[in-house]
Formats: sequence, C-alpha cells, structure tokens
Amino acid sequence: MTTPGNPEAGTGRRIAARGAILLSFIVAFEIVIMISPFALFFYSVFNPILLTLNRRSATRWLTAFFLPHMIVPPDALLMTIRLIGSVLFVVGLVVFVICAVQVYASKALKSGPAHRGLYAVIRHPQYVALACAAVGLAIMWPRFLTLVLLAVMLFLYYLLAKDEERRMLTRYGDSYREYMTRTGMFLPRVVEALWPTGKRVERPVTAAKGMAILLVLLGMILGTGFALRAYTVRQLPLQSEGDIDVIGITAADAAAGAQLLASVRQDPAVASRLQAASAASGARMLAYVIPIDYTMQGMIADTGDEWKLFMRHKTIGMIAEYVIHPTAHLTEGHAGHAGLPTQGMSMHDSPAMKRRIILIEVSSAAGALTSPRDDFGIGVRRRPLFFVDAHLHTGEVLGVKDIPLGSGWGTVPTPMF
Repeated sequence: MTTPGNPEAGTGRRIAARGAILLSFIVAFEIVIMISPFALFFYSVFNPILLTLNRRSATRWLTAFFLPHMIVPPDALLMTIRLIGSVLFVVGLVVFVICAVQVYASKALKSGPAHRGLYAVIRHPQYVALACAAVGLAIMWPRFLTLVLLAVMLFLYYLLAKDEERRMLTRYGDSYREYMTRTGMFLPRVVEALWPTGKRVERPVTAAKGMAILLVLLGMILGTGFALRAYTVRQLPLQSEGDIDVIGITAADAAAGAQLLASVRQDPAVASRLQAASAASGARMLAYVIPIDYTMQGMIADTGDEWKLFMRHKTIGMIAEYVIHPTAHLTEGHAGHAGLPTQGMSMHDSPAMKRRIILIEVSSAAGALTSPRDDFGIGVRRRPLFFVDAHLHTGEVLGVKDIPLGSGWGTVPTPMF
C-alpha cells in the first residue's frame, strides 16, 4: 500500500522490488522484443546471458521452456493454462492501473491511505495485480528463468508490503491497526483466516525467515514449472517414420506428416541428404511438420528472412494478436498467410495444402537418446539439417534446401515445442 510520508524508509527494498519486477518483465517480454525491430539490439545484450546459462549443465534448465509455445496446446488443460495466461496479464495490468489512480488521487487530495474499492478488501491490491500480470507473462513466454525472477519478485514485494505496513502503523497507529484487522494482506480476510497469518505483523522479517520464504516460493513455482514441462512432453503429438521422429503443430499434422515423410524420403535429393546426415550413435533425427507458411518456423530453424518476426514491421498488431488471441500465431498457418497471394488459387495450390518438413539432428552429451520424447530433454543439442517443401496429399516434393546452424534469431535458445 503506497502512502505519502517518510520517503527515506524502505528505500533499498523499494528499489530492489522495482528492479526485480522490471527485470522479470524484461525477460518475460522477450517475446515482444523478438518481434520488434529492436530484437538485434536486445539480443546483443541478453543473448550472451542466455548462452552462458545454456553452456553449463547446472544452469541450462533456466533457458528451457516449460509450456507449449510452437505447437497448439495438445489437450484441454494446456489450452486452458494458455488462455489463463492472457487473462491474468490483461486483468492484472488493468487492476494495477485502477489501484494506482486511486492511490495517487488519495495523495493529491491528502485524504490519507487508500481504503476504498479493492483496498477495502485487501491491503496491497497493486502488488497482487502485478503478481497476476507477471504470472500471465510467465505463461505466455514460459522460460524457467522467468519463473525464478517471478519468485524473487513476489518475495521482494512481500518484504516491501511488510515494510509499508510498519510505516503505516507508526504514522496512523490504532486506525491503521483496526484497518488491518478487517482486511487481508494479499487475499480477502476470510481466506487468510484459514491459516495463521497477520498475528505478528509488526515484527520485521528476519534473515532466516526471509530465506525460508524465498526457498519455499522457489520450490513451489519451479516445481510447478517442471511438472508442467513433464506433462507437456508426455502430451506432445509425436509419430515415427522409420528412424525419424515426427512432431506436428497439431496431432492431425503429426499423423499426416509421418505419412508424408514416408513418401518424401524416397525423393533422390532428400534421400541423399538423409544418408549424408545419418544420425551419429546415440543421436536421433527429428522432423517438424508444419504448414509452409507457419508464422513461428523461424524459432525452429533459419528457414528464410520472411520467418524472422522482427523483420515483419508489424509489432503492435502481432503483440495484440498474441495476447488477445492466444493461439492465432500457432494456427494461422493452416488458413494461409496474409502475405501470400490466395485469390485465384485452386485448393491444390493453396498454402494450406503444402507442408514444410524441417529435419533436425538431436543428440546429448549425457548419453544415447532412446525414445522420441528424449528429443525434448533440457540438455539436448540440436543441429538443423535441411527442410523439404511438399504437397500434403500428393507427396510431390516442391523444394529442398539446406539450412544453417541456429534459428532465425541466430544462437538464441528457442522453444523446442
């Protein structure tokens, strides 16, 4: 709860808390920056951090993703979680702005601490709103690094809230103490009354207690992230075509893609490349089967400048679509891309009838990969090989092209699924 008075008190905690949320939002807003013209400037600073984390086995997991980002969420639970992410982000920001207006209006009118609206129910609705927005961002851009920063942010805002309440008790005394008895700190009083809380609000948080709270937060949040990642990998739409694992943007594409790959690999140009790139011992071959105009294919491999989202110059529209229509960026490829001509095309020529198969070699320094799901382990190395464009129904090969290492964003660690 923000009020006027004693600007010196709690300055360090306020700076740390605001710095934590700023860093958290910068990391989580990576998806926004990736599709903006500032991507190259951002990654000149941020990518060395990601690469340093990615090089060490102890920290590689921080760059990994824990929810689907390049495939349509394959079941109702994962789809619901993705929708919740957008809702939490939008609602959190709206509530934060409303509460900020209320607080600064109280300051301007010198009417004392804000105590109406949401402040009549909980004492720190602004922090709750920011937490909701941060959780929404973590769902929309689900790196484990975002979860770590989320836990740190929540912890620092807890400390800041405790510090503010001590200052309010010093300034307003019994009137503020009475306000505390009828409101909850972060949840309604009736909810917080279900467990011991608020009985020693005037005592500062000791170092031992603070460390315990932070470790519990990290354990709960990261544990949820790892559980969601394990669940996601089990739900991935995977198929096999001989010695090649196949994943599709949808389950239907995975099944159709395996059949298409069986036909395509008979083409001499494809067969020769597969033979030359035959996986080393313990490695596996993974094929992404995607619509030829799938928007996010640049995250899989560098398939051309048109799939580097930062070169589209449609940042605002893409951001709005990403937040408000959570799966449009995943499914639009099935309906044809707006940048491609569609008028006058027959169904046979439509982009919806064409698929791109991106071949990736997957290996691990930890040992042999023994199943398709091992392709998505946190410690695997990925080497893009080439892609094939083919007609979905006829199996006709329309083109074959070798691709460089990395993705459309160079060496930036990108999602696997």
